Amino acid sequence: MNSLLVYLTISIVLFVLGLLAMMTRKNAVSVLMGIELILNSAGLNFVAFSRFSTGNLNGQTAAVFVIIVAAAEAAVALAIFLNLYRLKATAEVDQADELRG
Repeated sequence: MNSLLVYLTISIVLFVLGLLAMMTRKNAVSVLMGIELILNSAGLNFVAFSRFSTGNLNGQTAAVFVIIVAAAEAAVALAIFLNLYRLKATAEVDQADELRG
């Protein structure tokens, strides 16, 4: 039951859902959640391949770094989105048409 194919299937589903959320949503928070799903699918791939191919902790180490990068990305992106909301009074990414405030 715990085979590599199961983990890869779940990872593919997470990646596709994240890609769809990123491409179809206009709300900035929904786009950020799509990016988080994509990063989680990458982390799941690292852990699955580490467990089933080599058996060492390299995949888990890479997954921890993916989680750290995702947390940093979420903090920076939320700060950008809050600034966008303060300037434009909307959370839609289509309204962000200039870089300066």
